[in-house]
Amino acid sequence: MATVLVVEDAPSQLELINSFLRDSGHMVIKAYDAKDGMSKAINHQPDAIITDVVIPEISGFEFCRQLKKNPVTQKVPIIICSSKNQPIDRIWGMRQGANVYLTKPFTKQQLISALKSLVE
Repeated sequence: MATVLVVEDAPSQLELINSFLRDSGHMVIKAYDAKDGMSKAINHQPDAIITDVVIPEISGFEFCRQLKKNPVTQKVPIIICSSKNQPIDRIWGMRQGANVYLTKPFTKQQLISALKSLVE
């Protein structure tokens, strides 16, 4: 199964994603902001990254851009999970490097299906 880095500043949302992934056999690395997320992405080289758009310091969109610019992380698939649900948000997220854009609330099946489409 996959090792997934989850960047989410809301503890309840982070635990929900964590439980969905762990219940499906995946290993989870947690980060609460983009700086920590970037450090863990470089050090752990996860199979995929899940990030929110609204996170401390910089946006999830900027975080995606930074990941895609870094040679160590540029090929890691990214799933954005956000409450920002306008069509322009989805388009912008994909332009910044996200492979999948899920809007909150999402189901366990939606998250796991998105992950499987990227890492298997």
